[in-house]
Amino acid sequence: MDLKTRKRWALVILLLGLPLYLIAAWFVTNLIYDLWGRMPLILEFVVYVGLGIIWILPFRKVFSGIGKAE
Repeated sequence: MDLKTRKRWALVILLLGLPLYLIAAWFVTNLIYDLWGRMPLILEFVVYVGLGIIWILPFRKVFSGIGKAE
């Protein structure tokens, strides 16, 4: 994939994919809260950091080198 195409896909992922992922993560965390109540603060932190890392893993190739000049 050339740089121009990767930049376009990165924009689509950030504008459409990230909000959809945020909604899904919110839904999952609400399910956890409904089942077990409020988690300890450190566990809650780990869950949110984990969800923040997981969303980017499939798109590493798309986002690599986006900030470089053509």
